[in-house]
Amino acid sequence: MNRQAQSAVLFVLGAALLHAGLTDLYLRYVKAGLRPLVLAAGVVLIATALATAWYEWRARSEQEEHAHREPRVSWLLVLPLFALILVAPPALGSYSAMRTGTALQQAYGYQKLPADGPLRLGLADYAGRAVYEHGRGLGGRQITITGFVALDRSGAPYLVRMALNCCAADAQPVKVGLTGQVPPVLKPDGWLQVTGTYTAKRTKDAVNGGPIPYLRVARAEPVPTPHDPYDETWNN
Repeated sequence: MNRQAQSAVLFVLGAALLHAGLTDLYLRYVKAGLRPLVLAAGVVLIATALATAWYEWRARSEQEEHAHREPRVSWLLVLPLFALILVAPPALGSYSAMRTGTALQQAYGYQKLPADGPLRLGLADYAGRAVYEHGRGLGGRQITITGFVALDRSGAPYLVRMALNCCAADAQPVKVGLTGQVPPVLKPDGWLQVTGTYTAKRTKDAVNGGPIPYLRVARAEPVPTPHDPYDETWNN
């Protein structure tokens, strides 16, 4: 590609990054804390594109020469960048979750829970407390967690969140089994807000043998996909 084409591609890529950073689109790729870097990268690419275009224009004005024309098909390289702007990719879901072992990790420490009353916890937070603290502070409490539905080969339901360390490329599932008053019909990838109580029941992940705790369901209701579908508990 000649420099005009290069500057055009850089400009569109920079615009795509700015668009992603100024909307929730970037959350499909990286964790929320990287938003400033996404915006900065977009600004740098646009500035580089403008500088490249200006340099090429100045060089042509001084030399009265025209660069060899490259095949116009090279401009098709810009199309994937427009797709990035116009089409938001889906977040990783049940297909990836059930083919990857649970990535539940023991936290360095857990925040102190209120002494009484209902609890609204992140799915990974609940799973960690249930497994590594053996439900300390959870017994007898009304607990609400949110995640998407995944079914194993036998049809057993799990509530899942994909946990991030950095970006979607390293996302791994944290799974919570559902028991109790589980809805009879569950659609994989549908998001549920589940309210229930802690149970000591647990199982081993069929993929990697990791621990999967359970929640005894009292009520479950569909909810919209959250603006940030990934769980960043490990980054807090």
